[in-house]
Amino acid sequence: MHFLPVERFVASIIAALFVIDIALVGFKDIQIDVAGYCLSVGIGSGLVFLGQIYRARKREEKMAAALIAAGLFILFSICGSIFNYMFLPVRFPLIDEMLMRIDGWIGYDWARSVTWVASYPLIGTLLFFVYATSLPQLLFIIIVLGFTGKIRQLHQFLLTGVLGALISITFWIFFPTYSPSAFQELPAWVPQAMPLALGPEYGRELVRLGHEGVRYLTPRNVEGLIGFPSFHIFMAAMSVYFVPRYRGVILVIVTLNLLMLPAVLIQGAHHLSDVFGGVLLFAIVCPLSIRLANMLTFRAGESPSGRSNVLVRRFWSFPEK
Repeated sequence: MHFLPVERFVASIIAALFVIDIALVGFKDIQIDVAGYCLSVGIGSGLVFLGQIYRARKREEKMAAALIAAGLFILFSICGSIFNYMFLPVRFPLIDEMLMRIDGWIGYDWARSVTWVASYPLIGTLLFFVYATSLPQLLFIIIVLGFTGKIRQLHQFLLTGVLGALISITFWIFFPTYSPSAFQELPAWVPQAMPLALGPEYGRELVRLGHEGVRYLTPRNVEGLIGFPSFHIFMAAMSVYFVPRYRGVILVIVTLNLLMLPAVLIQGAHHLSDVFGGVLLFAIVCPLSIRLANMLTFRAGESPSGRSNVLVRRFWSFPEK
């Protein structure tokens, strides 16, 4: 198999997470949905393998880069989510109380905000669907960047997502949060007025997992554990920053992710502080990831097509947006 430098770096992270996951699952005696995870891993691995076939044909690098990046994205998501669950039950003090206190200084209250939006069911329903677009947006951008030959930006995008997720997981391990939904109740009529992606039941489930840990893992029922910083906001910032500069595409992506801000708060059951945390994390990780991606490519001496090229190496040594 032939991987470009950033692909190889991400594949190494996935391999390391896979080994750690297997070891921790065995050590903690956690039952796992083998069939479910084999299907997910099969899809990711299949995309990577198909991308390698296209790369071997020499003239299909755009297709190859898109398929390999999509496959690596799926495989990392699987290994990363399992890795996150391995640190349950929670071992360190929660920071929810501090975050709610900060939100109070700003004047934000999650339950009151959700109740207000529920008075306008069409708005709440719109935010429900917007919230569900986060991962599809990332896959869409991977496909568009790959098929339009923007392989350098594609690899910067992939590396930004991987490093951002790893940092978020690490932060959550030592500074865990549940969600305001774990501490605040909603009026009984609210869930009937509009669909809720994550409501009080989600908060109660996080509390249970935080106390008891996990005994059975299946990809069909994986909860998002990370509250602060909000990784949904991080992904929204990724989408806006890396979206190819085509007027129609930009308009759609920017509109969706402006709506993602209230969607994360209302449908994602986040503290307002989580949003600021997600923005700050992206502001730190994105330029570092771009620099690292450029450095990896420069050291390898490869152009996006895998061939040595001095001019390309020099060009790649500087971050670009």
